[in-house]
Amino acid sequence: MSAHASLTSDPPLPSGAVVQRLADAIRFLAVDAILNAGEGHQGVPLGMAEIATALFTRHLKYNPKDPRWPDRDRVVVSNGHGSMLLYALLNLTGYEKISLSEVKSFRELGSHCAGHPEYDPAAGIETTTGPLGQGIANALGMAIAEAHLRARFGSGIVDHMTYAFVGDGCLQEGVGQEVISLAGHLHLGHLVFLWDNNEITDDGATSLSISENVAERFRVAGWHVAEVDGHDIEEVSEALAAARGDDRPSLIACRTTIAKGIRRLEGQRGGHSGKLFAADRDEMAQSRRWPGTPFTVPNDIAAAWLDAGGRSRNEYESWQRRLATLDSADRSSFERSFEGHLPDGWRDVTSRYKARAIAGSKPAYSIETSGELASALYDVVPDIMTCCADLEAPTNHKRQLAAFTASAAAGRYVHCGVREHAMGSLANGMAAHGGVIPLAVTYLAFADYERPAMRMAALMGLPVKFIFSHDSIAIGKNGPTHQPVEILASLRAMPNMLVMRPADAVEMAECWEIMMEYTTGPISLVCARQLLRQHRSDTNLENRARRGAYVLAEADGERRVTLLATGSEVALAVDARSILQAKGIPTAVVSLPCWELFEAQDRDYRSSVLRDGTVRVGVEAAMKFGWERWLGDDGTFVGMTGFGASGPADALYRHFNITADAIVAAALANL
Repeated sequence: MSAHASLTSDPPLPSGAVVQRLADAIRFLAVDAILNAGEGHQGVPLGMAEIATALFTRHLKYNPKDPRWPDRDRVVVSNGHGSMLLYALLNLTGYEKISLSEVKSFRELGSHCAGHPEYDPAAGIETTTGPLGQGIANALGMAIAEAHLRARFGSGIVDHMTYAFVGDGCLQEGVGQEVISLAGHLHLGHLVFLWDNNEITDDGATSLSISENVAERFRVAGWHVAEVDGHDIEEVSEALAAARGDDRPSLIACRTTIAKGIRRLEGQRGGHSGKLFAADRDEMAQSRRWPGTPFTVPNDIAAAWLDAGGRSRNEYESWQRRLATLDSADRSSFERSFEGHLPDGWRDVTSRYKARAIAGSKPAYSIETSGELASALYDVVPDIMTCCADLEAPTNHKRQLAAFTASAAAGRYVHCGVREHAMGSLANGMAAHGGVIPLAVTYLAFADYERPAMRMAALMGLPVKFIFSHDSIAIGKNGPTHQPVEILASLRAMPNMLVMRPADAVEMAECWEIMMEYTTGPISLVCARQLLRQHRSDTNLENRARRGAYVLAEADGERRVTLLATGSEVALAVDARSILQAKGIPTAVVSLPCWELFEAQDRDYRSSVLRDGTVRVGVEAAMKFGWERWLGDDGTFVGMTGFGASGPADALYRHFNITADAIVAAALANL
């Protein structure tokens, strides 16, 4: 008990009062932590205490002794600023990592109780939330993963709910409407939103900025909707029971009072995160018969909460018995999937593809080679699920996959519609859920719609595979709106994001191999629309892309010029090398498919590739930002200096002077 809330004796209370005091335990732990930290957001834990109590004591399937139990219900606090609601629940129900000392260190450096929840399944924190709307989209992805895995392994092994605590802001963000629409369309009956309908945002009353009937938005989209008093535990519990029995996703609209319990702030905009004072806590303790000592919970209440933490023990043990009697092959597949391991033989797929590409030595469309590799892996790695935003044909990654639909959850291709915002975030939720490997496929120009999700994937270290096509001015006549000249640089600026831009089918196979192995963060695989020449003819089994950059063609003679390029522009560098060599200037071509992996190499390797003392020219049909790292002070960049234009691809390359002749001229100017 000592690791959790301190205990004191307290007179017995009627059962109804005890239930209310369970909710008050959340309130006081939250207020004590916020007072101790000197700041925080009390509105959510005070306003949603009864809602959380109903869920955690009567409905939630969980086991604090095994926080990563694959068949646990998932709980997402989408209104992540109210993080003390979650930390109080985890502490009270007995999660080891959320001890009382951690709660006391709320918002301090190194605490598991960060200002906003930070992904740590072993602590009971299912996803990182804070940017509003991301959490509910993560919850959508978790529900998709659960439905698919239930179809794959059977309801005896996978059969759990996904709950999200939701604030007004989550539903006002644009991604919220995408989530509502797609979840209703997919008929995800194991998804439940608990909406903290307090009619207050940071600016004041919600009527300042919104006037529609929010619950009606859900009804129109095909959700089951219940509207209840969020401070009546019985009403909330009845609504939760009804939601579990409905085959549609459910919204429980809980009418609440923000900061309930702090009389000075109840129902006010200051209830969101206005400064608390010790006098506020003293007044609340007196009115609610609570101990005056901070971080103290009466014995009977603390014991009742720990009992609630053990409420699923029988279900957990029954599940373990079912898993033990599962067919050995299915059990092995299930355990492998949730442990994040790949099946034996998967690497043979990329190796065979690479060998065929070298033997064939013919041009190939970059995005098609990615689709071919995905297709070959689909049959070997059943964990892969592909999400696409209404671009099935031009991105070419559906192949043999059946669609995931309301009536066919075994499908592995999620038609997200024109909803890139939700697609990226639900892919994060799928990865956080576990058991599946999500791909999210769209055009590179639309990466900015996925940007918040990509940033969160990088922050959490989730192994989401973001695949992009149509990566440069080579898109041509679609014009500058679809020519993503600045996006490569912005993705490379993101911490913990690997950005790969392969130059041919061989590099594509190597990048896919790296992408499948990489489990500590997301990857952006950037593919060209156009045909790319085959450059690699070596039969060496080494994955040369794994080092991020390598010498594709060494100089004939003592190297004087080093041409560095990525993706489709490697072909221009190869052509420029031929011209320079013909002029008697020994020139090497370096392919840089992944800057981040090259940065991670030792200095000796980087120096051997870049070769100090040579003239360096960088080539990419994108903005220069970041190239200085590889070119040095004296290097020259051949690429874009602004947005593109509408016209044929070859004409655009000439118009923007991204040609072999321009590369040669840049090299000669610096010799």
